[in-house]
Parts: sequence; C-alpha cells; structure tokens
Amino acid sequence: MIPEIPLLKHTRSGLFFLIAGPCVIESRDLVFRVAETMTAMTDKMSVPYIFKASYKKANRSRPDSFTGIGDDKGLEILSEVRQRFNIPVLTDVHSVEEARRAAKYVDVIQIPAFLCRQTELLQAAAGTGKPVNIKKGQFLSPHAMEFAVRKVSSCGNNRIMITERGTTFGYQDLVVDFRGIPVMQAFGYPVVLDVTHSLQQPNQPSGVTGGQPALIATLARAGIAAGVDGLFMETHPEPSRALSDGANMLPLHSMADVLDKLITIHRAVHSA
Repeated sequence: MIPEIPLLKHTRSGLFFLIAGPCVIESRDLVFRVAETMTAMTDKMSVPYIFKASYKKANRSRPDSFTGIGDDKGLEILSEVRQRFNIPVLTDVHSVEEARRAAKYVDVIQIPAFLCRQTELLQAAAGTGKPVNIKKGQFLSPHAMEFAVRKVSSCGNNRIMITERGTTFGYQDLVVDFRGIPVMQAFGYPVVLDVTHSLQQPNQPSGVTGGQPALIATLARAGIAAGVDGLFMETHPEPSRALSDGANMLPLHSMADVLDKLITIHRAVHSA
C-alpha cells in the first residue's frame, strides 16, 4: 500500500489507493478545483489519495495539440497543490533532466508507458529518491515489466509502483488482460490499474485520441475484483472541454458514486 510516500493518508483503512486528477494542467483554477473536490471526497471515504496532473504533455498525436501552460508555471502549481491540500502529487517525466527537475516539486515520478524501456530515464527517476510509478508499455507483456522494475531497484530505490494501462489490440484499441495483475504483483510492488487510459482508442484518423468513458466504472470494478492495489483515473469537471484526453476522462461529479461502489466491491472481495 506504499505507506512510505510522504503525506499519504488513510493507509490503514485497508482500501485501494487512488491516483486521480486532470490529464494536464490547463490552469491553476482547474487544478485547484479538482484537487479540492478529490481531497474532500477521499478524506470522507478514507481512500488514500495521490493527486495527478501532467505539467507537460510530450506525447500528442498532432503538432497543434495542447502541451501545457509552461514548465515553470505547471510545476509551481503542482507544488502549491501539495502544500495547500497536504496531499502527495504525481507527474510524468520524459527525460533525465525532467526527472531531476520535477523531483523538486512533486512526490511521485511517473514514467510514461512509451518510455518504460528507457534505461537512463528509469535510472534518473530512481536517483531522485522519489517513489517511481512505471507504466507498462502497451507493447509489453506483464512479465517483461520485471526488467523495468529492476532498472529502478538496482539503483537502490525500492519505492516502486507498476501501472497496467492496456495492451495494443489492432491499430485503434486497447484491452486489459487481468492475468497480468498477479504476474506483476509477484515482483513485490503495488500494481495500479490505469482505468481511463486503458479505454483510449488511439491513432484515430482525426489525430485526436478517442475513448470509451461509459466503461470507466465497469473496468474499475473489474480491477478491484481482480485485486489491484490502486486505481488511476483521470477526471475533469467538463471532459468535453478538456484540452487533452477528454474522450476518456471521468466527469468530476461522477467520481463519488464510482468510488462508493468500488469500496463496496473491495470490502466484499477482501472479506470473502
């Protein structure tokens, strides 16, 4: 349950932990609105919570896609969130320099799925001493993630999470193989299910990634039943107006109902 992450609350509740927030920092107001809502919600439900937002989007389909409001401003906003709401904050990085820089502002460093084989990036993330969340590449088997984990642990950093985010199925779809959850848990680290990115429909002719948001609750329930340690769900007050990944984000107003049902399933599974 990664109790070593600074400020992580409710680890003794026995529940799954939640990584959630908007895909990218669009504005300070948006980030604070989501963080305030999610902190109050998870405090009430005793769900350990990590706020997530990208300060920079390096992997976009089109050259005119939104990538952020500026690195300095984005990182400063993330730092404000952790201080204002007393919660751990996660963001993704794409280079050795980004890993070192972001570590000064956030609590958890995330390695994007497409970069999970980049040795120097993994080693740099490990070297920050921060917990490292490694997303499983859409092109990798669960077993292959052992080597990504070793690249971090061999640097003396055992504060590791592994995130399942679907496997490429044809050209424009992803599927989740739940057999991979226990496979990756056997490496000795918490395994997270990235619900919303697993429902992406990438490589659309329009150059804008599609998604299946109607299945978010279904996939999350399946993940809890399969025994994941944590869930990752991107959320936004108005997904249709989001500047990145709006097609597969959960509306913020729907989060409480989804979490309530997930807690019920979790308790049923772990009391059996």
